[in-house]
Amino acid sequence: MKFSILADSLNKMELTAKRLELTQYLVELFGNTPQDVVSKIVYLLQGKIRPDFEGIELGVAEKLAMKAIAKSSGNTIKKIEEEYRKRGDLGQAATKILEKKTQTTFLVENITVERVYETLFKIAKLEGTRSQDMKIKYISSLLNDATPLEASYILKILLGTLRLGVAENTVMDALAIAYTGSKENRKALEHAYNVSSDLGKVAETIASKGLKGVEEFEITLFNPIRPMLADRVKSEEESIEKMGIEFAAEYKLDGERVQLHVEGEKVALFSRSLENISKYYPDIIEKIPKALLADQAILEAEAVAINENTGEFLPFQELMHRRRKYKIEKAVLQYPITVNFFDVLYYNGKSCLEIEYRQRRKLLEKIVKEDDFAKHVPMTIVKTENDIEDFLENSINSGCEGLMLKMLDKPYQAGSRGKYWLKLKREYRNELGDSLDLIVIGAFFGKGRRTGRYGTLLLASYDEDTDTFTSICKVGTGFTDEKLDQLYQILSDKVTIKRNPRIDSEMEADVWFEPELVIEVVASEITLSPIHKAARDVIRKDAGLALRFPKFTGKIRVEKFVEDASTNEEVVTLYKLQKKVAHDKSLM
Repeated sequence: MKFSILADSLNKMELTAKRLELTQYLVELFGNTPQDVVSKIVYLLQGKIRPDFEGIELGVAEKLAMKAIAKSSGNTIKKIEEEYRKRGDLGQAATKILEKKTQTTFLVENITVERVYETLFKIAKLEGTRSQDMKIKYISSLLNDATPLEASYILKILLGTLRLGVAENTVMDALAIAYTGSKENRKALEHAYNVSSDLGKVAETIASKGLKGVEEFEITLFNPIRPMLADRVKSEEESIEKMGIEFAAEYKLDGERVQLHVEGEKVALFSRSLENISKYYPDIIEKIPKALLADQAILEAEAVAINENTGEFLPFQELMHRRRKYKIEKAVLQYPITVNFFDVLYYNGKSCLEIEYRQRRKLLEKIVKEDDFAKHVPMTIVKTENDIEDFLENSINSGCEGLMLKMLDKPYQAGSRGKYWLKLKREYRNELGDSLDLIVIGAFFGKGRRTGRYGTLLLASYDEDTDTFTSICKVGTGFTDEKLDQLYQILSDKVTIKRNPRIDSEMEADVWFEPELVIEVVASEITLSPIHKAARDVIRKDAGLALRFPKFTGKIRVEKFVEDASTNEEVVTLYKLQKKVAHDKSLM
């Protein structure tokens, strides 16, 4: 397949922010894509070459890409840097520079999607002392044969700066339309994606085997399942209203959610965001097989840092000390953990997703033998507000965040934020202290001691209906100098010249970011706003919702996808509860 077909489609998509147009361009692209190439197209659309859990990264820096452009064009690095500064996009700079070259030379050969993909794969696999030189050689070979437009998109894919605003949901919509004729069949693709976490594999299956092939998708060991998420509730009373007469309550531990795949002595660990995190937990890899009565299993647990002397749970941030490149063994000794199991998704060759919670819990307790390292998350059955209150207090006194509440007779909904699970945290109980997980979409430059850093961040909530990120507040308080420096370093890789089309904001930030980072914020209350776009028109026409006096809690939620952030529906629910509490107090 000619790479020019993909490049033309990418160019059209970059010029629109309308989701319907993006979907239509994708449908047309899939219509021009051979079956054996569609998975490659889907990966490249996502700016990757394999699913995230395989951990294959291109690792190409701007300086290295500039050297490759220089080699292909005959220009100096200085000239390329000047063009880059002028345009703010290295792909566009390369287009301009290579346009002059093509006026005087002939293209050697048409480049194909397959060739680009295989070359990128080789680049990602390169290691060792000569790897940088080989990367330049591979990139230059593509640029030599590429048109200026093709070169631009090759570089954007390489550098991770492909800004299309195409979410996974949009890709699945387009795949359903292209290969089944109806967007309604998206549900089958979504299920396949939820149990495989591999959208390229789903695309390849729908293209070659049709809807029936997708519907037969099964769980595969060492391919992570997209985790089930929970809505939030604010009180014991609301918990009973939503959950019914009798339900389970588990401690909500303040650790890292881990999905364990085990086959004999082989173990792999995946984070909530599907990253393979096995290297950070060699103690789990070594000890867990001895604690399991299963040949094959996929289990969910919370890895929690502990005080080794007292056994007391420590905050989530303590685990971040394990996220280092070197001296992992030392970090393991310095920051010991326990692994606290709360669900089983697969057992000895059979999926457990459709089994109701109470049966999964019984099976989990049968599979996992408790010891000092492997434990079951404490659970009890509750029926009254007093039951919940008592167990919540026990949870908090044990160093936990609150409770997870789960319907006893419901299945595991992979990849969904359903109402079968709810979370009740202690801060939710105070109408002036709700915490929200919000997406960083922009920033404003700092002044005074914050000069040279971002002084204020623009945050958004997630709109599930439109698959967009709607502005909800600016936050400039709660930041230590250390956190400001850390956030500046993290966000510097996410700066984008053009606002991502999934961002919905009337405010114009000094800097826009790709919506990829989630942070935790508390606020005094939620108010109506004529400016912010969260839940626009839901409470009042031409008004959205905003946070009053927001404050950063210090928690950077590296384990969360942006689609796992607080939703507009949650914000509306909290707003209504806040109003109800205020009304009730006025009657006292």
